[in-house]
Amino acid sequence: MPAAAQAAARPYQLDLLPVFGAEVHGIDLKEEQPEATVEAIKEDVLRHRLLVFRDQGIVSGDRQVAISRWFGPLESTFYKHPLSPHPDVFRVSNDPAQGCTGVGRTGWHVDGSFQRAPFSHAIYHIWSCPSQGDTVFAPLHEIVNSLSPQQRARWDRLWMLSDRRSRGAKPLIYQHPLTGQDTLCFHLGMMEGFVWDLGTPQERVATPAEARQLLAEMERVFTHDCAHLLYQHKWRPGDFIISDNLALGHEAAPDTQLPPEQVGLRVMHRTTVAGQFVPQKRAEGSTAGRAEQQQRSGTPQHAG
Repeated sequence: MPAAAQAAARPYQLDLLPVFGAEVHGIDLKEEQPEATVEAIKEDVLRHRLLVFRDQGIVSGDRQVAISRWFGPLESTFYKHPLSPHPDVFRVSNDPAQGCTGVGRTGWHVDGSFQRAPFSHAIYHIWSCPSQGDTVFAPLHEIVNSLSPQQRARWDRLWMLSDRRSRGAKPLIYQHPLTGQDTLCFHLGMMEGFVWDLGTPQERVATPAEARQLLAEMERVFTHDCAHLLYQHKWRPGDFIISDNLALGHEAAPDTQLPPEQVGLRVMHRTTVAGQFVPQKRAEGSTAGRAEQQQRSGTPQHAG
């Protein structure tokens, strides 16, 4: 859909965030939405990578699942909690009686990096909002672009090994399947190691010392070198987020685990959309991705 027509079809307002993402106002996701609105939301998620819908009240588990299915079939997490409102809703909390605890505190990551095809989208709804406990998002394309030439060359040679090795090695840097932009497949707290130069005569498994050094380097890139690129989402009651999981890394802030007695009860419902694309590097000389084609044709892109 052309940008002008897409804007005209939107029954909601977009307020762009500084580097990536947008706040959305003027729509009630609890209500059924016409096909044109659903398509506009899907295009906006692809373009901006993160949509923050404000003032949604309490969205039921069934409704969150229905919204999530706009993007494809769901793949539910293997973590379950008895208070989850739906089998495909992952319920997290700062109180073990209310939800799974410690979630998102294992390091910067994309969801489902251990899967053959990582989750395509992650959808979050704050069901009970504490006084503090942010979720921080990182734009992976910009982070790759921020690397020095030496770092970029080094990361390009790496394939990550999940701590669930049966899923196989995946390229650390690869191209987003829909935009063609460079992105990352990673989980700093759940990567068992790395392989250098997979599929070449130089292929070898990184030594434990090399792996520790690489993980520390990646942590430094996210938390120090690229701190100015991060979006720190401060949750408000009724927030509902749709994110492009292949384009954004994220991590829960430490205070998400503070006790309810100190910050109030935190309950979040998360759903994940099954991945359709196995991370792979673009073959030399292949056609550029969709976003690059849009940029060449003059289609406006989000800042960053």
